[in-house]
Amino acid sequence: MSRERVAAILIQGGEIALIERHRLGRHYFVFPGGGVESGENFVEALVREMEEETGLQVNVQRLIADVWFHGMPQHYFLVDAVGGEFGNGQGEEYTTPLPPEVGTYHPVWMSISDLPHQAVLPPVIANLVLRSYPSGWPESPLRFNENPAG
Repeated sequence: MSRERVAAILIQGGEIALIERHRLGRHYFVFPGGGVESGENFVEALVREMEEETGLQVNVQRLIADVWFHGMPQHYFLVDAVGGEFGNGQGEEYTTPLPPEVGTYHPVWMSISDLPHQAVLPPVIANLVLRSYPSGWPESPLRFNENPAG
């Protein structure tokens, strides 16, 4: 069952926090985040997911974009790190052996200048980061449709 997802845009010193994935023969990067659990709002879910996936406590600034992917919304927020240790996530993807079809998860810092040369998903958010950092983020959240349902 699909659920709404939240993801973080965390930039420090010209680098962006991403999750490196190796799955089913593919190598790519995604923005840290995950599913919103029952009873959580978007901010609560993102704070929890960032600590689970990266080991960082974050302050959520604001919504930058919504991406509709196979009919489900993904919400991308600008965040600031306020504590924790990067790479020290304790989510189940890091603490439980995973079957090969699930793949691997590894938090990394990537230079923003490397974004065009790597498989960063979704591409519309990677391109938004390239356009907006450091010149300025859109005043209102943007809306994108990555893969229409059906």
